[in-house]
Amino acid sequence: MTPPITDIDEAKARETIDLKLAAAGWDIQDKGALNLYAKLGVAVREMDTDTGPADYMLFVDGSACGIIEAKREGANLGGVSEQSGRYATSKTKFIQRWVDDDQPLPFLYEATNHEIRFRDERDPHPRSRNVFHFHKPETLKAWLVEGDTLRARLQDLPELNTEGLRDCQIAAVHGIEHSLKQAKPRALLQMATGSGKTYTAVTQVYRLAKFAKAKRILFLVDRGNLATNAKDEFEQFVIPNDGRKFTQHYNVNILV
Repeated sequence: MTPPITDIDEAKARETIDLKLAAAGWDIQDKGALNLYAKLGVAVREMDTDTGPADYMLFVDGSACGIIEAKREGANLGGVSEQSGRYATSKTKFIQRWVDDDQPLPFLYEATNHEIRFRDERDPHPRSRNVFHFHKPETLKAWLVEGDTLRARLQDLPELNTEGLRDCQIAAVHGIEHSLKQAKPRALLQMATGSGKTYTAVTQVYRLAKFAKAKRILFLVDRGNLATNAKDEFEQFVIPNDGRKFTQHYNVNILV
C-alpha cells in the first residue's frame, strides 16, 4: 500500500529543493517579503497566480521566467508536467515577465528530494528530461538573451556544402541532422573503414558550432592515439567559403 502523503513529506522535499536552489545561486524568498532584485536569480515560494499558488516561481533580473513544481520523495514526475505547464501560462498581477502575457514562462522544472526534470517551452517540441541540478541564474539569463533554443536552431541548419565530400559522407551528415531535427537523443552512424569517418565528424561539429551555436561538443575515443589523430583532423579542417582552419575559430583540446 502506498503510504499517505503528509505535510512532513512535502516539507522535507522543499527543504532539499531550497538547498539545491541556493547551491545553484538562487535567493529563496517568501511572497510576503519580495525583493526581486536581491540577486540575479530569485525563487519565490507559493507565488500567487490566477489558477492557484505555484510552488516556486523563478525570477531573473526581476522578471518571471520559470516554474518549479515540487513533489514529495518517491512521487512520479512523469505526469507532473501538466501542473508546471498550467502555472507557466497562468496570469500574475504586478509581475514583469520575460515573455509576452500570452506565452508560457519558458523554464519549467518538476522536482523531488532526489530527482529534477526540466524542459524549455521555447523548444519546437518541448519535453521534460532529467537533469542533475537546477540551472544557475546566469545560465537561464544567457538562454533568454540568446533567443532561440539549440533545438530550434537545429531546425534551420543551412544546406550542406558538399564540395570535397564523398557520397557516403554527405549521406552521413544528412542522416545525423535529420535525427537531430527529430529531437532524437541518440543516433548510430555506420561507415566503412577508410571512408573518412573523422572528417565527417569534424564537418558535423563545425556545422553545429557555427549554425546551431553549440557551446561544447565532446568527441570521445577509446585510445590516446585516436585522440591525437582526431585533434590533427580538426586542426587541418578548412572552413568552407572561409579558407581558415577550424582551430582559428574554435578551441580544440584533448581531455585526459
